[in-house]
Amino acid sequence: ESDTASEISFQFNKHKKTPSIGSHSSDMASVSSVSGSVLSVYSGDFGSVDAQGTVEFALDYDEKSREFQVHVSQCRDLAVVDEKKGRSDPYVKTYLLPDKARMGKRKTSVKKRTVNPIYNEVLRYKIEKMVLLIQKLNLSVWHNDPLGRNSFLGEIEIDLASWDWSNRKLNWYPLKPRSLSAVNGVDHRGVMNLSIKYVPPGSLGKMCPKNPPSGEVHIWVKDVKDLLQLRPSGVDSFVKCYVLPDTSKKSYQKTRVIKRDTNPVFNHTIVYDGFHTEDLKDACVELTVWDHEKLTNHFLGGIRLGLGTGLSYGISVDWMDSTQEEVAFWQEMMSASNEWIEGLLPLRSL
Repeated sequence: ESDTASEISFQFNKHKKTPSIGSHSSDMASVSSVSGSVLSVYSGDFGSVDAQGTVEFALDYDEKSREFQVHVSQCRDLAVVDEKKGRSDPYVKTYLLPDKARMGKRKTSVKKRTVNPIYNEVLRYKIEKMVLLIQKLNLSVWHNDPLGRNSFLGEIEIDLASWDWSNRKLNWYPLKPRSLSAVNGVDHRGVMNLSIKYVPPGSLGKMCPKNPPSGEVHIWVKDVKDLLQLRPSGVDSFVKCYVLPDTSKKSYQKTRVIKRDTNPVFNHTIVYDGFHTEDLKDACVELTVWDHEKLTNHFLGGIRLGLGTGLSYGISVDWMDSTQEEVAFWQEMMSASNEWIEGLLPLRSL
């Protein structure tokens, strides 16, 4: 029933119910490397200060070099983050929406001890004009914290489809509070059609030649509908799979690439062995969809199947964040051993 079948082992110190942080430092570092690029879009302190002030910038598209340019000039009357010292250390950051992770972030230098920073910097994106016109520009201002807990100072979003490209002048724009859609990643990225099942160890009977000595999680990725169309020709997509917290090469699996199709059919089955029933409470199946290009792959959306408790083997982790639909799907699999559970789940920003 599937064009490809993969079987790999789930690797982690599963026997340790409450492991120490130190004993899993390497595992947690690799988890961060997988999810950090997406999660960092939403990291930071959104509520400590109220957005205020204005930002001056201009937009341009260079047809010759096929480059989108954001000319960041300066900001005025930004919020003060450190009230005791009366200071903010602001910088400007940009993303192209709806897929923030696809193009990566661009940011200016940090200007210290000022609420009226002057940048005069150009943030550049190599992108086709036709693709650019289906994007929105998100420009936000942040206070740079040495410990990494940066504070949000305000933002503005511009629909590039309706932008007047003859306007190349610097203009002032008021900074606005963080929108709920940006914080929660509410945007339509498509829907994944899949089935999963759990086969407990020894559950198929002694006479069955395929009776697994350890438990198995089977993941059948059938198809995806309504992917973001990044190019006029469509999208060249594939699906990656990890069972977190294991981010080793042994855990990583992927489907073949389906070219020029926003509704790709993968029909790909993956089997992870080495599971015990109690592992299902602490593990999380992460399925992400990517657009394949020669130089880099672009994140399109994903799902995480787990209990969404925020904890894995006693450690607090960002990726144990399953939605209600994803949690219900995982719980149904846990309660119906040896049965395929079918579902349609919306892709999200993770």
